[in-house]
Amino acid sequence: MLKIRFKNTYFILVFLSFHGLISCQSNNINNSEVKTGEKAIQKPEKEPLIKPAAQQTADYIALLKNKKVAVVANQTSVIFKSDLNLKNTHLVDSLIALNIQVVKVFAPEHGFRGKADAGEHISDQKDKKTGLPIFSLYGKNKKPSKQLLNNIDVVLFDIQDVGVRFYTYISTLHYVMEACAENGIPVIVLDRPNPNRHIVDGPMLEPGLRSFVGMHPVPTIYGLTIGEYALMINGEKWLNKGIQCNLTVIPVKNYKDASMYNLPIKPSPNLPNAQSINLYPSLCLFEGTVISCGRGTEQQFQIYGGPDLPKASFSFSFTPQANFGSKHPKHKSKICYGEDLSQHPTMTKFDLTWIKKAYDNSPDKSLFFNSFFDKLAGNLRLKKQLTQGMSIKEIEATWKEDLAIFNKTRNKYTLYTK
Repeated sequence: MLKIRFKNTYFILVFLSFHGLISCQSNNINNSEVKTGEKAIQKPEKEPLIKPAAQQTADYIALLKNKKVAVVANQTSVIFKSDLNLKNTHLVDSLIALNIQVVKVFAPEHGFRGKADAGEHISDQKDKKTGLPIFSLYGKNKKPSKQLLNNIDVVLFDIQDVGVRFYTYISTLHYVMEACAENGIPVIVLDRPNPNRHIVDGPMLEPGLRSFVGMHPVPTIYGLTIGEYALMINGEKWLNKGIQCNLTVIPVKNYKDASMYNLPIKPSPNLPNAQSINLYPSLCLFEGTVISCGRGTEQQFQIYGGPDLPKASFSFSFTPQANFGSKHPKHKSKICYGEDLSQHPTMTKFDLTWIKKAYDNSPDKSLFFNSFFDKLAGNLRLKKQLTQGMSIKEIEATWKEDLAIFNKTRNKYTLYTK
């Protein structure tokens, strides 16, 4: 069962037919004329403010009234204030203030407050502010058990994603949907913009490489919001045994294909800004190598390097140290030579330039890759292609057919067409 909810559900057909027209409406600020000589020039109208679904309380609050609610959330699950002098309100706090019976919280990788290292197991705990029990979905249990769901009427999912296959929030989404489908519990996804939605690129995941950093047959960068991704999981019957979840997606308001969106809150400890989020899909491959991608510095996923890369070819250097989000960084206290990409132009593709350059310049290529690389790549071919010296264009050509097929699948689930 699938629903896409709006403030007035009667207008769902209007949205699907005319959303492109509605999204282009202005808030009429600066709708004045500027005269130049004898001509009157209309000042361009400002784009309407993009509003994540959590902002639109009236669109989902009725679905939660008089029900026991579990919320899947982290530090990004907030309702933003238009007044910059006011603090944002966490979704859980807002629901409690509205007398919604929130009975528990499920936390993804990095935890409910988003402070844990990548890969660090999260333990169950209690939220100090609300007293609510928090159950980890990134520890020994990545899927909510039947016992954890037996007193729940509905699960509300609200997490900011970045549109990359190995970013684990979509894996948490999968397991939440699957557990709820198996136990007859509806799921409501509050959608948020994808800062990398303008890119669909990279190799597809092969079934034999399925893991928590890649669960579905999608390319490295898949160009969907997390709400659209939930629709695809359901529609393509990727849940266990092809079951489908009772799913409702609350869309983002004033959002369309061409919309660019900078995240107001970092989605995880090592993605501190828009540049890191944009470079993350390409630089994260270094996690499967001996090369550091900047963990343990203040330029995570904006720089890369290693102690053994030749200083003559890589003049930029940095020294990783333990810091917030990286207690044990790769090459801690060692000088790493590499490149600074913090000023690199906005990426519009998945780029192998840097990993190929690092591999080609590595003094001991037999030690370059580790066992994690194939899982990140999603296939066994990419490592072989790099080691065999194939050009980037030759490697990219091997993705072309799969990407064309995926785009046809993707187009069935897009909500924000022009």
